[in-house]
Amino acid sequence: MSKEYLLSAEHDEKLLEVTKALSNPTRLKILRLLYYRSLGVNEIASELCLPQSTAAVHIKSLEDAGLIASETTPGNHGIKKICRRTKDLISIDLRGDENEELDFSSSVSMPIGAFTDAEIKATCGMCSAKELLKGEDSPSEFFSPERLNAELLWSSSGFIEYRFPIPEDHLGKIPKRMLLSFEACSEAPNFNENWPSDLTLWINGTECMTWTCPGDYGKRQGRLTPDWWNRGATQYGLLYSFEIGPESSALNLQRINGKSVFDFSLDRKESISIRIGNKNDADNKGGFNLFGRSFGDYAQDIILTLVYPRS
Repeated sequence: MSKEYLLSAEHDEKLLEVTKALSNPTRLKILRLLYYRSLGVNEIASELCLPQSTAAVHIKSLEDAGLIASETTPGNHGIKKICRRTKDLISIDLRGDENEELDFSSSVSMPIGAFTDAEIKATCGMCSAKELLKGEDSPSEFFSPERLNAELLWSSSGFIEYRFPIPEDHLGKIPKRMLLSFEACSEAPNFNENWPSDLTLWINGTECMTWTCPGDYGKRQGRLTPDWWNRGATQYGLLYSFEIGPESSALNLQRINGKSVFDFSLDRKESISIRIGNKNDADNKGGFNLFGRSFGDYAQDIILTLVYPRS
């Protein structure tokens, strides 16, 4: 499911439904509660000091607008309804051109353990939401099948690479925009919040940008980090959001360089490779941690979104 909600003023019903859902302060509070974790209806009601029936009405409005989703799970006293946020960004097109076709957007959420290539150096390791996995200080075991369950992985240098599919109807076409986001930090033994690491993003083998992550964060527990995880180890990272557009590349809304969607062979008729890591000649070769949806501060995997003009 796409994390970006693209709305148009030409579609009154859906736009009014979303804006109505966002116009109520209580519903905004519910969305804030769901920033970092999923919650049951009774938990939301308790957090906001609301009757459970009132909380359920607000939740229904957010569900109808497509802003949250709910699922039922067995609870201590019957069935429990769990709510989660479904959107990170809402964009509204107010250009009002009836003849302009809406863009097509395709998103893929890639689990951090589904990497296809890696160069791993100790200290290194992986863990699921429940336990340590093979590969702790043993780079040769990083390709064990258990890696697919990873929710946190780390390496003192090197890289990790993923391959994302291209929508079949858009093979051979260059997207208007490419959006990428993930949670990451440096990798120090245990943790060290003053441990800079020059991280690089490569797209289809071409360097996109390099930035410095300030440290390896562990002074507090990550909002999603399980209680069993060592309190003296890495707890959470920073959320990095990249946008590669028709004229430049940006990190967290700040323009970094003039590289564009035309510089990365995005019209190739196969998958798109995303590589994250340290260059061999990096000034600060401080390694990296990558976080999945069940570790750190942000409930997401690595998300790649491709935006194409509607043909």
